[in-house]
Order: sequence, then C-alpha cells, then structure tokens
Amino acid sequence: MSTVVIGSWALSLLLGLFILLFIVRIVLTWYPQVDAQKLPFKLAVTPTEPFLKVTRAIVPPIGGVDISPIIWVGLVSLLREVLLGQQGLITMSLN
Repeated sequence: MSTVVIGSWALSLLLGLFILLFIVRIVLTWYPQVDAQKLPFKLAVTPTEPFLKVTRAIVPPIGGVDISPIIWVGLVSLLREVLLGQQGLITMSLN
C-alpha cells in the first residue's frame, strides 16, 4: 500500500471525524444547560471552537440560533467530496 493511498485514507478519516464533531456541536446547541467544558463534551468543543469562533464573527446567529456548525458541516463535506469523492482530485490522481 503506497503512502499516497494511506495519506488519502487518513485525510478521509480526519475530515469525517471533523464532520462528526461539528454534528455533535449542532446537537449541543439544543441543550444549552450542558457544560461543554466537561468531558465528554470537551472532546468535541476543543478542536471545533477555533473554526466556529471565526465563523461566528462573520455570520452572526440568526434568530438566536448559531448556524456556524451547520456551515462547517457543509464546507468540510464539500472539501471531502472535492478531494476524495468518486471523482475527487486525489482519487482521480491515484487512478
């Protein structure tokens, strides 16, 4: 197995993990009473907060609803598809 294939697999896994973490952040917005600084919630908050903080500065909450995690799920999903999808850039270069 070549290092490029292992690298594309690792990138796919990393992007999938970030999508999952942003989905957890979406669910956490439904429960404002949850202390996000305690485990296990902190495992989702710590890696995603830098991205969400920047997005919140650009796109304020709409009707009191923070849509920044939804934006990031879309962006990371798009990036994963463009790079690693069936006709993605990395996938096509491997074939």
